[in-house]
Amino acid sequence: MSIEISREASAAAITSIQRYFEENMDEEIGNLGAGALLGFFLKEIAPIVYNQAVADVQRRLQAQILDLDIEVHEPEFQYWQGSSRKRK
Repeated sequence: MSIEISREASAAAITSIQRYFEENMDEEIGNLGAGALLGFFLKEIAPIVYNQAVADVQRRLQAQILDLDIEVHEPEFQYWQGSSRKRK
């Protein structure tokens, strides 16, 4: 599965990469170079972040499932508890 981003996100990322190069590398990178670098990051680095995010979500959901019985538990046979009902 390849990780893809929208055109808008891609354009914003390319702009960000260009700005990063200007401010931190003391050189410019063109639109084509920034796009190629973004493609490399998406193919090579993004899966690490994606897989970690999936693992984090799995852990959180498993914790919530373990707590589910506490959150939605209803006591059984409560009709007569605390009731002043008397037989006729």
